[in-house]
This record gives sequence, C-alpha cells and structure tokens, in this order.
Amino acid sequence: MDLSNSHLLDDAVVCTKVDAVINWGRQSSLWPFVFGTACCAIEFMATAASRYDISRFGAEVLRFSPRHADLLVVAGTVSYKQAPILKQIYDQMPEPKWVVAVGACASTGGFYDNYTTLQGIDEIVPVDVYVAGCPPRPEGILDAVV
Repeated sequence: MDLSNSHLLDDAVVCTKVDAVINWGRQSSLWPFVFGTACCAIEFMATAASRYDISRFGAEVLRFSPRHADLLVVAGTVSYKQAPILKQIYDQMPEPKWVVAVGACASTGGFYDNYTTLQGIDEIVPVDVYVAGCPPRPEGILDAVV
C-alpha cells in the first residue's frame, strides 16, 4: 500500500483500545428494569423476542437489580400496597434515570377504578413516557424506548 494515500484511511480506521469501545457501547445502551404486574409485561416480553428485537436499540439486557438499571419500565396495574416498593425501586436507580408507563393500567389505573388500585404511577414516580393501549402493541413499546 502506498503511504502517500494514508489520508484516505482517516475515517476508516479507529485507533483506540478495545475497552474504550466496549465502555462507549455500555454508556450508550439502555439498561431496563421491568416492574411487570399484568398483561403489559407479556407484551414487553414480545418486544424483547426475535420478531421485534429490542436488542437493535441496545436494550436487550434486562437488569434484575435497580442499582444497575437506568430505565424503569412499569407494565401493568400497581396497587397501593405495591406503591412503596415501586418508589423504593425508583430511588435505588442511579442518575440519569427514566420511567416508561406501559399500558392503560400503569398510566391511568385502567378500568380498575377502586380503592386498591393506584390511578396512575405518576402519583408515585415521575413518568417520562406513556405508552397507550390495553395492552399496547410491541411497536408502541419500541417507539417509547427509542
């Protein structure tokens, strides 16, 4: 190869350590924690499956500890008895953190208008994105994540 044409490689070659590339990928990915209590959680599982493939957007690795997550996905009905647990999970998440309310039950209480059901999780935690539907389509969940 003629080194006089080395200026052509400026955009094609990256000179860095592999650790720097891996850390960049980790920093740019979402780490979701799913608080799923009803049928909307099943739709989130469909979103993570091969047909809709949420891994294209870097959110395929679900976290089972809120201390390792930056995206809280609340999918389903939340009762007043579960509300302190949801608040504790939210408080344990590191900054920056985001909350997605998936479905009518998480957004507004759904059709459960009674003394045990929380009428929207925004009474407990701040919500960044609402996904409408009962249950919502996986495409709607993907749009919320992206």
